[in-house]
Amino acid sequence: MSPRHEKYQRLIDFCRTLPPMPTAIVHPCDESSLRGAVDAAALGLIQPVLVGPRARIEGVAAKHGIAIDGLPLEDAAHSHDSAERAVALVREGRAEALMKGSLHTDEVMAAVVRRETGLRTARRISHCFLMDVPGHDDALIITDAAINIAPGLAEKLDIVQNAIDLAHALQVDAPGEVRVAILSAMETVNPAVPSTIEAAALCKMADRHQITGAILDGPLALDNAINLEAAQIKKIDSPVAGRAQVLVAPDLEAGNMLAKSLTFLAGADAAGIVLGARVPIILTSRADSVMTRLASCAVAALVARARRADGNKAAG
Repeated sequence: MSPRHEKYQRLIDFCRTLPPMPTAIVHPCDESSLRGAVDAAALGLIQPVLVGPRARIEGVAAKHGIAIDGLPLEDAAHSHDSAERAVALVREGRAEALMKGSLHTDEVMAAVVRRETGLRTARRISHCFLMDVPGHDDALIITDAAINIAPGLAEKLDIVQNAIDLAHALQVDAPGEVRVAILSAMETVNPAVPSTIEAAALCKMADRHQITGAILDGPLALDNAINLEAAQIKKIDSPVAGRAQVLVAPDLEAGNMLAKSLTFLAGADAAGIVLGARVPIILTSRADSVMTRLASCAVAALVARARRADGNKAAG
């Protein structure tokens, strides 16, 4: 393990002590997606059910020497059918998570959000990156960089709450406060910059317990959010400034650029997960490293664990 992966490694090590999470692998018809699922299964992170065209999956396994003997395989005609069948496995209680294979994200999400047969909840669906940034003490959650293009205040309420719930699910050592920074280009409220108005409103919504489980501050510029010295120079008196764990981007473009800047300029890894559906959805890219794929599975396993715990509390 290299030092740059230590945050991810802690999560993976903890998840290896848990029962493997039943996971529907949606259309794993290329080497990277199939190998990622098999590697995660070998570590005991997931219990995969492969969903896709049997002949194609078996052909990929044979070509690349990937052992899938003994793994359940649900035959599907094509990628859209794979997504529909994987969602059905969740509704049947046979899977607690979805993992994207070699198909477009839109195909998976279309099956997830379908009103009659999908996995919608009252919460809006959003995406979080868990960034392992070399040299930064804590992993950073960045949202939303993949699903909601230009969210308004109502959508941001759910985006923020989803990220807070994720942050709590990741606290495997000891529960603590979650610090959320609502990002903009500045740290003052400016009527000419709508994201600053929405940041201020979100903070007030937290004061009124419309958002729970975290301390919010915003608007904050990125430097003020993650660098304590920058916050002190600007005399920002806040328990969040300089120590944020969750960074809420004003829109998808800003969030995507932030996450990719950390990845390609700072050497960070980015585990991706979609929240707000009945189960966590693991989004992986063909460019993802093995460590990133395993970390994404570990994050989903912790989210599923937290949901089971919440369900048990509600039942009790």
